[in-house]
Amino acid sequence: MSTAIGRFAPSPSGRMHLGNAFSCLLAWLSVRSVGGRMLLRIEDLDPERCRPDYARQVEDDLRWLGLDWDEGGVDGSTVCCQSRRRAIYARYLDILADRGLLYPCFCTRGELHAASAPHASDGTPLYPGTCRNLSPAERARRAALRRPALRVCVPDREISFTDRLQGPCRENLARDCGDFILCRSDGVHAYQLAVVVDDGLMGVTQVVRGRDLLSSTPRQLWLQEVLGFSHPTYAHVPLLLSADGRRLSKRDRDLDLGSVRAAGQTPEAVVGRLAFWAGLIDRPESVSARELVDLFDWDRVRREDVRLGQNPALFEAP
Repeated sequence: MSTAIGRFAPSPSGRMHLGNAFSCLLAWLSVRSVGGRMLLRIEDLDPERCRPDYARQVEDDLRWLGLDWDEGGVDGSTVCCQSRRRAIYARYLDILADRGLLYPCFCTRGELHAASAPHASDGTPLYPGTCRNLSPAERARRAALRRPALRVCVPDREISFTDRLQGPCRENLARDCGDFILCRSDGVHAYQLAVVVDDGLMGVTQVVRGRDLLSSTPRQLWLQEVLGFSHPTYAHVPLLLSADGRRLSKRDRDLDLGSVRAAGQTPEAVVGRLAFWAGLIDRPESVSARELVDLFDWDRVRREDVRLGQNPALFEAP
């Protein structure tokens, strides 16, 4: 029987908040409960948003919470930072290009948002295929004015899978997703490409992440198929929401681990509260992550989002 491999793949664009810790705890428990290996991958592809000091804070917060990993991190030799793996992503872009699946897209973000096109399930404009069938001459003319992004041609095909928490899911790529970007106009490889390549090459067998990424899964499953990678299992966990119903955000510094630690909370108190919100324990009591391993069962994990109270120091929940 092969070893289960899970991963936590944060973007170091700010201090981790309780929602990030919630997802990481469940990913960690899922793989540790079956004696598997945990990887830490720093998704720092975007140089404008990601900073090394944030990556170091992620590692410090995870150690504080007792959520260890077997490979990865800033100094990991096998699984580490996506910013160091650009040559690998470029090779897989070449594979897709050789198969005739890529084309240059010259549309600006403003043009896409201004268009009266339908929107995908995650709220982004559904790309209408404006640049898909441009003539070579028109592509050359536009390339002289603007560096293009690279989009992948998706088939008119339904992709279905069963999520451990959200149940059966399906999406028609052409109708519900549209051709999506794999490399931005500034040369930064897109999340959809990097996550598929990394999960495939690193042998990830289970992906546990927030429910907000559920709509990404069909396009990732299709890319895995095209590139010859195995499919991991997926579990999209509920989101932690602020008192006014907003998803927790690094940008707003909502309930981040820095504030929680500064308020004097212990790691066991935080882990216990997260486990309570997840449905793994009956009341919010102090407990270590290790003590939860034998209690973990996906059938006990709640499906609904969790709305938090106003006071981060007390972790009040209505």
